[in-house]
Amino acid sequence: MPPPSSSLTWGYATIDTACPLDCPDSCSLSVSIETGRLVAIDGSRRQPATQGFICAKVRHFDRRVYGDDRLRHPAVRTGPKGSGTFARVSWDEALDLVAERIRQVTQAYGGAAVLPFCYGGSNGLLTQDTRDAELFRRLGASRLARTVCAAPSGAAAQALYGKMAGVTYLDYAHAKLIVIWGANPSVSGIHLVPLVREAQRNGATLIVVDPRETPLARHADLHLALHPGTDLPVALALHNFLFERGLVDEAFLARHAKGVDGLRARAAEWPMDRAAGVAGVDVAALEQFARVYAAASPALIRCGWGLERNRNGGSAVMAVLALPAVAGKFGVRGGGYTMSNSAAWGLKSSAWIDAEEPATRLVNMNHLGRALTDYDDPPVTCLFVYNCNPAVTVPDQNRVLKGLARDDLFTVVFDQVMTDTARWADVVLPATTFLEHYDVARAYGPISLQLVRPVIDVVGEARSNPEVFRDLAARLGVAEVGEDEAETLLHVTGRLPAAVRTDLLDSGVVTPPHAGAPVQFVDVFPNTPGGRVDLFPVDLAVAHGDGLYAWRPDPASAAYPLALISPASERTISSTLGELRNRLAAVDMHPDDAAERGLTTGDAVRVYNELGEVQCDVAVTTRVRRGTVSLSKGLWRRHTLNGATATALAPDSLADLGGGACFNDARVQVAILVKH
Repeated sequence: MPPPSSSLTWGYATIDTACPLDCPDSCSLSVSIETGRLVAIDGSRRQPATQGFICAKVRHFDRRVYGDDRLRHPAVRTGPKGSGTFARVSWDEALDLVAERIRQVTQAYGGAAVLPFCYGGSNGLLTQDTRDAELFRRLGASRLARTVCAAPSGAAAQALYGKMAGVTYLDYAHAKLIVIWGANPSVSGIHLVPLVREAQRNGATLIVVDPRETPLARHADLHLALHPGTDLPVALALHNFLFERGLVDEAFLARHAKGVDGLRARAAEWPMDRAAGVAGVDVAALEQFARVYAAASPALIRCGWGLERNRNGGSAVMAVLALPAVAGKFGVRGGGYTMSNSAAWGLKSSAWIDAEEPATRLVNMNHLGRALTDYDDPPVTCLFVYNCNPAVTVPDQNRVLKGLARDDLFTVVFDQVMTDTARWADVVLPATTFLEHYDVARAYGPISLQLVRPVIDVVGEARSNPEVFRDLAARLGVAEVGEDEAETLLHVTGRLPAAVRTDLLDSGVVTPPHAGAPVQFVDVFPNTPGGRVDLFPVDLAVAHGDGLYAWRPDPASAAYPLALISPASERTISSTLGELRNRLAAVDMHPDDAAERGLTTGDAVRVYNELGEVQCDVAVTTRVRRGTVSLSKGLWRRHTLNGATATALAPDSLADLGGGACFNDARVQVAILVKH
């Protein structure tokens, strides 16, 4: 392992590391430094699937590392809450204050009055669920259900296949049909794009299912622009087509699956014409999709996370992921499905968290606004935010902000930059970036583990997560002063298989025995009880009050007829890097919808519903379907005219499975604010 970043004082050098940011690809990086300062970031080929190139977001990461918004020292609030007015203090002063306030809260209300709030999509194995988890467990703090993303899809994949490893990037070349459903690799997972295009040049058919005309949709042989939230009936209609036409792989199902009759019964409710009508697509196009999928081999479905972000999200993902089992698409290279491969290693943080989880209340993170304004048994009196920015990423933004404004709420934000949430804090603590600390990056597109190492000198007084939570635990008397950051790395990797640990620490990257490119039902099989695909899991069917695969109708009304979606942006990773965006956002609207409202590109508009209002410009474009408007996720409050983002319009209702967020269930109206 390299020396810690504090000793990076030599001249010019190029050092290998990896990107842990929330993207499937987990690129290997080649970082150039000079006397401990970042000069350039480029891709390397140490992780073969990322092909030596990287996205612009990471290439220009120096703008975050050294930018004006970077937190360089601890600080305490001196002005009104939300003003962003702080005074510099030492680490000892900051941690002593935090420890004392936590002690006061727990003595007055008990540990459950403390709510740790984090979502580490851009964190590896070290920087979430190590020393932080041990601290909050020993305090008896409220537990957090991290459900803002991937919870419905995770529940679906677990029930169906036990999160079996999926087709990885390099095997896309073998596919004769590629279906991209609810994903946009052009902004999140860019290394998949050239592989898909190469497969097309080799004769593969490409089908894209997305409400918007994404870059890959423009190159697709068929683009189904579904109305948001209708993926479930469309997928069930495909199943119904397969069952009715005798195109089911009965031998595979008899050998490897159960619950077939339950799925068949639900699919029978959705003939092609009914599903096409609900989804707002041409029935002939939907039938074409079904025929092409049934005939092609190898046929591959890339299932994304866009289709989970609504009231039917979990069942929709289940229905999509069940297609290769019903149609018999497994057992060949390039056939089957891919979603997230994060579970392919079987790694669980419980293996290295040295503290038992308390039986305290479980707070769904999508209900943060409720937790801060409604909970009183006990009230949330201390909020510790790290690895996320809930002021702009959690549903029902206005209720969240109302909670953050409480005078009796003590809020700590531990982050790399002055986020919108940090502006509401009582204490801000500066965190290191992935270029300044150790971590272990786990790819969820390719299957790899990579060592993330400190390659530059730490900026200002920033500290790593393990170090801060270790020191805070010692002050609170719930742990001895123990491991430093490097020792935490050894502690976590020490729970890996010996050969994996050795390769990771020696070479910086390791792939599984099947060379990181498994063939489903040849190299890997379901991790379910009995090892069978469960097409109609009884436990989920019982837990789902409406019944598994049950359709819940569109929540639109005459007052709010437009579906608002908030897709990923090429500029940010969730809200990470949002501080670098320097222009106002615009809501995308179809020309027919704009004409009905007398709107043209550049007009300032109100996008509103009963929860709130976003004021921004409008961009008229055919790249979003009629009846749908699109406002990027990851926006900060500075990017709209009134400081509200799409989350101000998103209900905090929960998806059918996993308690997931329903961002795409926002239904809105758009009206003129200022004519261009």
